[in-house]
Amino acid sequence: MDLKSIGMGLAFAFMWASAFTSTRVIVVAAPPLTALVIRFTLSAMIGVLLARAMGQTWKLSRNEWRVLIIFGVMQNALYLGLNWIAMRTIEASAAAIIASMMPLLVAFLGWVWLGERLRPMAIAGLILGVLGVAMVMGVRLQHGLDPYGAILALIGVVALTLATLVARGAGGSRNMMMIVALQMAVGAVVLAVPAALTEWGQPIDWSWRLGIAFLYTVLAPGIAATFIWFLLVGRIGAIRAATFHFLSPIFGVTIAAIFLGERFGFSDVIGAGIVAAGILMVQMARLPVDGISVRPPAAPHRDPDSARPNP
Repeated sequence: MDLKSIGMGLAFAFMWASAFTSTRVIVVAAPPLTALVIRFTLSAMIGVLLARAMGQTWKLSRNEWRVLIIFGVMQNALYLGLNWIAMRTIEASAAAIIASMMPLLVAFLGWVWLGERLRPMAIAGLILGVLGVAMVMGVRLQHGLDPYGAILALIGVVALTLATLVARGAGGSRNMMMIVALQMAVGAVVLAVPAALTEWGQPIDWSWRLGIAFLYTVLAPGIAATFIWFLLVGRIGAIRAATFHFLSPIFGVTIAAIFLGERFGFSDVIGAGIVAAGILMVQMARLPVDGISVRPPAAPHRDPDSARPNP
């Protein structure tokens, strides 16, 4: 893995983890589903324009539409919808820890549901990751973590995991940016009715802080991180790219502590480190035995971890 790939992976991991902090700012000031519909709409419009400028088309194959709809509903509407609701009552760092379980859940359900074999390192990583999450969440519950919000966030991660497993094996596409943009459009359409029914008339606490957080969420995690992710997948492959997910719990907890003043105790440091180690072990166990010598593919390839959780 060259320095450019490492830099891209670090940039992606930072932007992905920082989205929990910007989301927390948004949902405290505005109705979460309404804000998410606006975010998806803006991201979809910008994404389509970028895709067209890149020569991409919305004339997609049946399989591309299948993947697009699955992730538009399961990732954007369910995962992010539940996450944004949850983050009205749970801290950004707690949501980041819960969301970081996705690679662990993909490996676990692939093992028990699809009968995939796991190397001993992966099994050890699963156990370690669960212990790390339990440590952080146990202490957070003692300090007032809202169980209802935590359960919503957990259901959202399970929805994203199931979508990842169902859509696995989908091939790469020349229209990746268009697919991402249309996924956001699907999310906006699905959430529009629930947002109108449950949040109509709720006030928005307008401020410069809300505006900056919203703009950042649309441009950085929503579009820039997605674009970097697919470039990285095309450069080193989805399995190697997914190893950068191990940084998510560390970045997520740290960024929330710096910008929101959230709790950053000893248990958070140790727990986040344990979760990161578990994720890294699971992802490293997925690499080919001759992983370092394998040439990167010429085109993006989607595997269970190529779907990026987008907070």
